[in-house]
Amino acid sequence: MRIYLVGGYVRDLYLTRELGYPQGKGDRDWVVVGATAREMIEQGFKQVGKDFPVFLHPKTHEEYALARTERKVAPGYHGFVFNTSSEVSLEEDLKRRDLTINAMALDGKHLIDPYGGLEDIRAKRLRHVSESFKEDPVRILRIARFNAKLPEFQIAPETLSLLQEMVNNGEADSLVAERVFLEMKKVLKEKTPSRFIHVLKTCGLWQRFFHDFPIDQKTLDLLDRSKELKEAEKFALLTDCENDTKKLQSFLDTFKPNSEISDTVYLWSRVKNLFFKTDSHRALKLLETCDAMRRPERFQRMLHVAQRVFEMDTDPWINAFNRVKAIDCAKIAARCTDKSSIANAIHQARLTAIEESTANALVH
Repeated sequence: MRIYLVGGYVRDLYLTRELGYPQGKGDRDWVVVGATAREMIEQGFKQVGKDFPVFLHPKTHEEYALARTERKVAPGYHGFVFNTSSEVSLEEDLKRRDLTINAMALDGKHLIDPYGGLEDIRAKRLRHVSESFKEDPVRILRIARFNAKLPEFQIAPETLSLLQEMVNNGEADSLVAERVFLEMKKVLKEKTPSRFIHVLKTCGLWQRFFHDFPIDQKTLDLLDRSKELKEAEKFALLTDCENDTKKLQSFLDTFKPNSEISDTVYLWSRVKNLFFKTDSHRALKLLETCDAMRRPERFQRMLHVAQRVFEMDTDPWINAFNRVKAIDCAKIAARCTDKSSIANAIHQARLTAIEESTANALVH
């Protein structure tokens, strides 16, 4: 039995050593060569894997997987059978991995690198290990996400051709919209999310899911500079180029995001034009559309997006909101002898509060 440290931990270790990247904080993964499931259990490991044998170390609780090979038997990303025989070698296990930078192993301090991962790190290159890469369409999303995480890296020409082939021959058709959306959510946390979209556009996968949904380079650059925005706000920014309500609704129906993302995207499409040539009436309409008095967090999300898209000062908007919020609606209602006039009286009080608090400061 031989045990090797593999996967992302090894990759991140050499990204740090060779290129000065911050050391990753990911879990350590181990591969075991020359052992059986029974032998692992006899040594105190707890089996947790269902599709193939993965075990938890009795003390560290780190994951140890038996070396395995994979064979494609059906379309899509679930159509694999696994061989975890004790005869499977380390090199065979590493060959099934997606990228060379993920196909390195450590035996103590000795690097085992049969497919040139270290050379590709030094060359800042993302390259597939073998032709079996094209058997799993999820790998298109993975390499796109790696490119977002490592924007200084370039995808090898032969690997990019393979991605295009996977899309053109229908192998990527088994990807479902929910999985693409899940990867998009992850990639928005990466260093350069625009690279993810660029890769999907280049290989043709973006067009499969988004058709003619517009997104220009200005929006992509803005997305990369908006790391402080929350997830839902980033999706609003991402969809800012689309002004067709039906297409926007089609986007939401296709990917079925959570309610906060859906609400933020749709709300932004309704209020973004109210930030232009704003007077007290348009400002109040924006607050009312956001339901800002009852749900101030919605208004805050709109301000965050507007600040990035329009490069505007949001302080006047915050001042206007605070003045409107401070109005004593109960007191106004008590002064109205005609109950039917209460709503209009409150409306006028809010308009006056906005005018007094901002003058022309809201005009953009």
